[in-house]
Order: sequence, then structure tokens, then C-alpha cells
Amino acid sequence: MKLLPRIQVEGGAEWLARAATQCLIDEARLSPKPGLVDSRGNGAHHDLSLALMERSAHSLTPTFQALAQQSWLRPADIALRQTIGRLGREGEQQMMAATDGVNTHRGAIWALGLLVSAVAMHGGVGSAQQVANTAAELAKLPDDAAPRLFSKGLRATHRYRVPGAREEAQQAFPHIMQRALPQLRLSRQHGSETHARLDALMAIMTSLTDTCVLSRAGLEGLDAMQNGARAVLNAGGSAHPEGQMALAALDRHMLALNASPGGAADLLAATLFLDRIESPYLTH
Repeated sequence: MKLLPRIQVEGGAEWLARAATQCLIDEARLSPKPGLVDSRGNGAHHDLSLALMERSAHSLTPTFQALAQQSWLRPADIALRQTIGRLGREGEQQMMAATDGVNTHRGAIWALGLLVSAVAMHGGVGSAQQVANTAAELAKLPDDAAPRLFSKGLRATHRYRVPGAREEAQQAFPHIMQRALPQLRLSRQHGSETHARLDALMAIMTSLTDTCVLSRAGLEGLDAMQNGARAVLNAGGSAHPEGQMALAALDRHMLALNASPGGAADLLAATLFLDRIESPYLTH
């Protein structure tokens, strides 16, 4: 358990906001990601680019800072949950203004917003598991002002009867805590930071019911994503030649299906954030 570099509210909130923003940028730049925007190109997207993703990430810095400020040393109650919901929706509007109406980071606002708030609720002190547990407490609380309209992700969860981003948060982010974060730290011992992050993404993709993939490519796409990610890790991960071949094959398959695992990408950004919270003085 470690302290943030600057523990005062303003300094801590600013640090958290910059950390969350940088994790979104790090996720976007990570390459090669199957079907996703990265430094090579737009993946399966026609309306996204790396420059747009980075602009979107920077537009969210004030939202993350406001979330941290409002949550600092606050208990998990309905009043805070509604404040977080309002700030998240305002942040989504700012994001849409910055991207000319393209949904770049709606899912990331939910995941990272909850985690930023949860760290602040602990006063900047806490393990990744403590932060995830607190974020789950928040996610379980009602927000009466939340819009009733179904997003693509929510429609997919209902159509296929699978858990989505809401359930992931309410369960304390099991794909991060049980899969991605352990894989990230294990792979760091044997390869580069890029390979470690790619392996963490694969760990998420092995079992996540990614609603972005379901919306675009149905169960065929989901099976292709999960099986392909398992093949990468079973081949030794992205640092190994066989793993790189499996990753390239998965990328081709995702592009052929027009499938993009955006839900997994959101959770990877959140994984990088929790990793950074536990090691605030390290640059990976």
C-alpha cells in the first residue's frame, strides 16, 4: 500500500486525472491490438483514429479531476453516486464535443471514472483490490438521473443474456483483478512492457463477454476473440514468435469479422490505471 505523490486534495485529484488520461493514451497507442485502433491504423473502425482517441482522452482530464475532487474521503452513498453519474454524463458530452459526436471512450468513462473516484474516496491510499471493491460499492448504488435509453452495449447484454460493463464493475472488476493485472505483472518478468500489456489484453479477452464484439459480430465474433486470445497465451504470449503468429492471426480474424474488442480495451486502460496507483513512482 503506497501513498500518491501529492496527497492533498487538489494535488491528488490532479495526479489521478493525469494518470487516468495517460492510461487511456497508453492503451490507444499499444500495438498490435486485434481489431482495435493502435499506432498501425484504425483497426475495424471507420470513424476512429489514434489522433481522435488521444484527443478524446485529453478531453476527459477535467472530468477525472472533478470526480476525484468530489469523491475525496467521501463514503459510498447515493449522494456521491449521483454526483459521479452527473459528472460522468457531463464528461461524455465533453468527449462527444471533442470528437464531433464519435463515441470513443464511453465505456472507459464508466470504468475509469469509478476507479478514480474510489481511489479518491480512500484519500489516495489503497491497494488495487481495495480500490476495486470500493468501486463495486459505488456501482451497486442507484442513480435515478441515469438515462433510460439503452446503449449498444446494454442492448447486447439483453439480447445475448450476458454480463456487461455494469456487472463487471459491480463484481469488483474480476477480469482486471483475477486476469489482467496478474498477467501484466507476470509477463513483465519475461518480456517488454509492450508485450506485458498485450498479454494483459489477451488475458481479458479470453473470457470477457465483450459487448462491442457482440454488437458487431455476434457470438461468432465473441468465440473468435476468446479462442484467439487463448491461443496467444497458450503459445507463450506476445513475446514469443508463436504467440506473435497467433496474435497476427487473431487480428486478421477480427478484421474479417469487422469486430473490435472495445470493452476489453476499456478494461486494459483500467488495468494500467490500477497498476499505476499501486506503483505511482514507477514509469514502465
